[in-house]
Amino acid sequence: MKHAYIFPGQGAQYPGMGRQHYEGNAFAKKLFEQGNEILGFRISDLMFEGTEDELKQTQITQPAIFLHSVIAFKSIDGAKPDMVAGHSLGEFSALVANGTLRFQDGLLLVSLRAKAMQMACALEPSAMAAVLGLPDEKVEEICAALQNSSGETVVTANYNCPGQVVISGTVKGVDLACSAMEEAGAKRALVLPVGGAFHSPLMEPAKAELQRAIEATDFYPPSCAVYQNVVAKGVVNKDEIKQNLIDQLTGAVRWTQCVQAMILDGAGKFTEAGPGKVLQGLVQKIDREVMLEGVN
Repeated sequence: MKHAYIFPGQGAQYPGMGRQHYEGNAFAKKLFEQGNEILGFRISDLMFEGTEDELKQTQITQPAIFLHSVIAFKSIDGAKPDMVAGHSLGEFSALVANGTLRFQDGLLLVSLRAKAMQMACALEPSAMAAVLGLPDEKVEEICAALQNSSGETVVTANYNCPGQVVISGTVKGVDLACSAMEEAGAKRALVLPVGGAFHSPLMEPAKAELQRAIEATDFYPPSCAVYQNVVAKGVVNKDEIKQNLIDQLTGAVRWTQCVQAMILDGAGKFTEAGPGKVLQGLVQKIDREVMLEGVN
């Protein structure tokens, strides 16, 4: 049985996140302080003392979750992943865990990515919505039809688990899609409290900036495969890893398919490293037979 390590993305943050590592582990405290120095401000203070609203700001959320996740992973004695994966932002944490990225490089890329995404969100009003209770194919069909008929951008962004797909696009496009999804029999189509249309063509301005940064960063041969969001299969070639990481910003997070591929390749135990338990819940909905644990 193979052991997979998985890493959460935006939405997993909470006030006080990471404090127990900082206060209880000298190595963790050193990494937090290193992170503060790299970022040029005390993100640890915001993580431990900040409000929910402060932690929801994309440029804070993303480096905070990355920092917490990497420290949680490094706190596990003898952790040797057979495979890794991360949900959206979590893919950067996964790449530190398998040795593809150095900690400091990963944190710098995540910080740049967050700022670029926040700037892209400011260019055009946009939104995301969770669609519950429809087959993936039906959600895709409705999005495609609406784009053709209205000219608005609306695409599938996250395949979280069977019956839970997140859509992304312009405010009007997402509103039209939500109505159409409910008419088609969705249990719910709920606009999410996020900054904008992540994993959609509206992130193209951020993608160009992230691409330049990724291409200028050293990537190393991984110790195990990373199951990347946009291709939903294990990847070990560092040049492919780079390209998939760039494409992820405007492409869909195929989490359901990633987990299914990992199980097909022998994963029987999944350990979520980082804040919250979101991914454990999703994996359980994808396959109830696997073993799950979390290191928060």
